[in-house]
Amino acid sequence: MAKSDELVKYITEQVVTYIETPKDVRQQVKALNKEKRENWQTRWFGLLPLATRMWIDQAKIKKK
Repeated sequence: MAKSDELVKYITEQVVTYIETPKDVRQQVKALNKEKRENWQTRWFGLLPLATRMWIDQAKIKKK
């Protein structure tokens, strides 16, 4: 029972914090988090897309 009480308390605190935060501040924080975020290719596949792109670019240069 204690764990469920702690969970309810935590969720309640998060909701209250969210409600008390002005909308402008929430939007600014959301924009900052979006800027920091890596693109989906890097998050899903690591450096593999970058390495592939570099390899293709080198092949194009050698072809010319």
